[in-house]
Amino acid sequence: MNHLERITKGMQLPEDHFYSLYVDECFHYSSPTWRRLRPFLLRSAELGRLDCIEQVVQNLLENLTYAPMLFEVAEGLFQQGQWQAAALLYRNVSASEKYQNSERLAACQYRLFRIALGDDQTQNLQAALLFECYLDRLDEADQLDGLNHLINVYYSLRKWHKVDELAQELLRLATLRYNLQHSSRKQNNEKKPEKPFYRYILYSHLVRSSVCEENKDYKSALKFVALYMVASWIQEDDENAKRTVAQYQEWGTANTMLYQLMSGQHEILPEYVEHISPQSDEVFTALFNIIISANRYDWNVDHILERFAAYIPYRTNFTEFGQYNRQIVADQYARFLVELAAYYLHNNRNEGINFILQGLESSAKINNESNVIKCVDLFEHYRHRANEEEKEQYKLLIREVQNANEKKTYHASSFV
Repeated sequence: MNHLERITKGMQLPEDHFYSLYVDECFHYSSPTWRRLRPFLLRSAELGRLDCIEQVVQNLLENLTYAPMLFEVAEGLFQQGQWQAAALLYRNVSASEKYQNSERLAACQYRLFRIALGDDQTQNLQAALLFECYLDRLDEADQLDGLNHLINVYYSLRKWHKVDELAQELLRLATLRYNLQHSSRKQNNEKKPEKPFYRYILYSHLVRSSVCEENKDYKSALKFVALYMVASWIQEDDENAKRTVAQYQEWGTANTMLYQLMSGQHEILPEYVEHISPQSDEVFTALFNIIISANRYDWNVDHILERFAAYIPYRTNFTEFGQYNRQIVADQYARFLVELAAYYLHNNRNEGINFILQGLESSAKINNESNVIKCVDLFEHYRHRANEEEKEQYKLLIREVQNANEKKTYHASSFV
């Protein structure tokens, strides 16, 4: 690689000008050596030469002894954020081990699942379904992280039975590992998950309370709130633990009022609003829940919408305590726009039409079909209130949705 770099530099050519020839040099005019190929793979990844990586990998995997080495390179690229190159390696290593019940095969599928996650909910579901059958083959630390990511995907897809099932498994596994960590049998050299074990335990209770909320079972939701607010069992006493405990207690306080609100207790609304108002990163989520309650119980919340008007165009998923899952936030925002449109139109306010159009655009962007249908149904019901410009914008958005569906059907048929 050093010689090649000097040659191209001396000839004033792009650094990767001879990369394809270098692949031939490594395989057809000499025996392949990992000492030469590993730096070449890394540099090809940096320069975006996926074609060269593909050539090298295809040649190397004729000898399966290279699979572990390619996997290690993929892991390094994954950690550095070079996900396209990492995905190419993971796919090829997976193909070489597809008939083996190996942890490395499961790890490849887990990384591919992580890489595949994006804004398209249909693609996220496909990625989750492909990965899930490999989950129990992973190391337990990766199982915890895999469960966490699967929960977030199914949460954004509103598949509550699946979310609850995975949350229960997360609780079981995290509790087992936490108890083992603090027993005399703990092993310090064991692989650690992305977060401390107690955070998975608390998160499982939070998720299950959300499932109960979605099922309108607020009594059960409050029982789970009590579980994640009590932290006396947590043995860690560092800053991270204290911060996590504070985070969950704050959520518990807010959610206790929220569940009372959503069960129809209008008198709690002023207290809930004052509680969340100083917490700018929580205001949008609170507004979303307030507007759902307003639509459900026919409340007038104009004064609240006016007070927090600056938070309606949602801008970030970062909070004081960390980052909300991007897919969940995108789904929530699309649903919020539809709820807001319904609220305004029910109260004879024509600006609701604009929120339908925004909701339709956001829903189409993440391929949320159920929300698209709600937008269409709402617009058609209130079409008589839309002006000609809004009707034309609606027509264009519907055309975009149809085109996206046609492309999706085409891509799906290519796998049949």
